[in-house]
Amino acid sequence: MAKITLTPYIVKNTICPSDKRKVDLFDIEAKGLLCEVTLTGRKTYYIRYQDKHGKTRQMKLADANDVTLSQARALLSKARNKIAMGEDPLEEKSILRQVPTISEFIHSRYLPFVKTYKRSWQCDEGLLRNHIEPVWGKRHMDEIHKQDILHLITEHRKTHAPGSCNRLLIILRYMFNLALRWDIPGMKSNPATDFPLLEENNKRERYLTKDEAATLYEQLEASENPMLKYIVPMLILTGARKREVLDARWEDFDLDRKSWRIPITKTGRARHVPLSDGALRILGAIPRIPNCPWTFANPKTGKPFVSIFWSWNSARTRAGLADVRIHDLRHSFASFLVNAGRSLYEVQKILGHTQVKTTQRYSHLAQETLLDAANAAVNSLGTAFMPALLTAAGNVQERSAS
Repeated sequence: MAKITLTPYIVKNTICPSDKRKVDLFDIEAKGLLCEVTLTGRKTYYIRYQDKHGKTRQMKLADANDVTLSQARALLSKARNKIAMGEDPLEEKSILRQVPTISEFIHSRYLPFVKTYKRSWQCDEGLLRNHIEPVWGKRHMDEIHKQDILHLITEHRKTHAPGSCNRLLIILRYMFNLALRWDIPGMKSNPATDFPLLEENNKRERYLTKDEAATLYEQLEASENPMLKYIVPMLILTGARKREVLDARWEDFDLDRKSWRIPITKTGRARHVPLSDGALRILGAIPRIPNCPWTFANPKTGKPFVSIFWSWNSARTRAGLADVRIHDLRHSFASFLVNAGRSLYEVQKILGHTQVKTTQRYSHLAQETLLDAANAAVNSLGTAFMPALLTAAGNVQERSAS
């Protein structure tokens, strides 16, 4: 070990003796800087320092072939500034080596986690596989910045609807939030925050009227599927999702308390649906299959229907309602509640929405109900105030004209 004032000439011409593996040249001018010369002729700049625990550590700065001596001293100065601020350059390097790539995080952490509770995890997997991994798969988590998010969503919007872009943005927000929650190395902030969702003007609103419901029921009774006349009314009278009804078990219904416990929902959490008198009558009319736990079982198999599309499509077409989807029955239930004067909070709880924003799509129905209520006051008064009101309106028009 030699302590000297390093010069470009010394660095260039120093040779390691044949009886040694390497020679360390410590720079007197720059404290902590050393140039290591190996027997093979390789020359490397290092910094030697003490960490916060007083332990001597050594970290590579650069190869002497890649930087000049003055550049090596500049790198040393930056490293020493970090050390003076309580940071450990070697520890930072160790953390950076642990930062996973986007693909590594998706397959080793994200998907295994969401599979434990999220029924729609396959949708997440598809979005990530088709739209995220091809673009960012090999990049590390800490290499994704807000500008990258903006570029991705902008490019995606060129070929996809706003709803698709929003789903992509939501999954990215969640993925990076989980990385922060799990203290993934290198993650200090969520680059997907502060991006507003795009306005979705393609949401299709379709509600059954009372007459349409009656016409539809006639065709349900005539269906070749004997369970369809129970399944569809149950969907309309509870607002439940199709799979929730098809997979319902008798043990889930508490008829005394008029409550239906749905153990596995879209959100992965159980919820309770109140059973109206109409829903109770449906349950009471269903023919039971001996020793069958399923409420709406296929009579031929004794198991839940895999699909009811063919029989449903036939019934709705014969009823002249080919544009009504199964999920529209859930929307119809919500519209019946709102138009009956129930609050959006009540609708949210019954439908099992985790966010009130989802329920607010029915707020325009509430406005129509309020207008009807306001007009009811006018109708109650009849023409009692009409002459006076008409006279007042005429006076206002005359003053405006003058």
